[in-house]
Amino acid sequence: MFEPSSDVSLFFRRENGPPAAVRLVVTVPTFRRPQQLVETLESLRIQAPGLPFAVIVMENDAEGGAGATTARNFMEHHGLDGLVVIAHQRGNCHAYNAGWTAALAHYPGLEALAVIDDDELATPGWLAGLLAAQAVTGADLVGGPQEPRFEAGRRPDLARHPVFSPAYASSGPVPILYSSGNVLIRRAVLDAMPRPFLDPLFNFIGGGDSDFYRRCKARGFRFAWSAEAAVVEAVPARRMQADWIRTRSLRNGAISAMLEHRAAPGAAGRLKTLAKSLALLAASPWRGIALWRRTGLAAAAPYHLQVALGRLMAEAGIVGEQYRHPEKN
Repeated sequence: MFEPSSDVSLFFRRENGPPAAVRLVVTVPTFRRPQQLVETLESLRIQAPGLPFAVIVMENDAEGGAGATTARNFMEHHGLDGLVVIAHQRGNCHAYNAGWTAALAHYPGLEALAVIDDDELATPGWLAGLLAAQAVTGADLVGGPQEPRFEAGRRPDLARHPVFSPAYASSGPVPILYSSGNVLIRRAVLDAMPRPFLDPLFNFIGGGDSDFYRRCKARGFRFAWSAEAAVVEAVPARRMQADWIRTRSLRNGAISAMLEHRAAPGAAGRLKTLAKSLALLAASPWRGIALWRRTGLAAAAPYHLQVALGRLMAEAGIVGEQYRHPEKN
């Protein structure tokens, strides 16, 4: 049974049956997006994964609480099985950790945990697709595409930009995953990984999921991709602006350097990472031209340069906290 703490409290619980019967939990972190949260929960309500599942909403705005109230009202009205918990410490890693810990504590029969963000809509076959891919591949973690839905239908060409395009094109085993916005994780992974699952160091930078996957891979867990298990991610107008895309590209580079430092923390490792960053910087003009030709998108051409610069900025300790001010993200 979930036990509240100073960091996480239980706001609401609805049980349509014994918690031990639940085999799958979908966790939804939320922060000041109550209307979008309703749409996300509605897309979960129509899922038919073929086994009993519950939903855990993790409110990360302890002061406002609009997401918690919205989730409670939705669960009451639609009879959705699950919990609403409040993660009192700000940051997406804290929210994820709160939900994953609550799932393990409250649902003893848990076999797998899925994640979707509060700005995403699950396609009708989302959960079934993730589970099918896991069954076919035997992977421990299965990801799927986050298809962008641009506000007011503007700039659909940006879907070809690396910031918005999926990591893989086809289903099957893959080396690793990068995003937690669409993923299925077997319970064995959560049982084996130390807590906190996501390192709070990445709370406002992003990349806590990538760091988690890197550590999972080091422990021998396997990954797969389901191209059919898509979610649709809302992209507001501000994320179509060149400065936001540039900031996200720099951040991607910084995170990659940080993860390499963690994998090889000594002086030799740092020199290797620095050498790689410089090599990527030197190659970036040609890689940018190739990306432009491949995507037909001129706005994508600076991406590799920006990633390389982000890596070098991380070497100097300069890492932008893009999630620090959510109204600008």
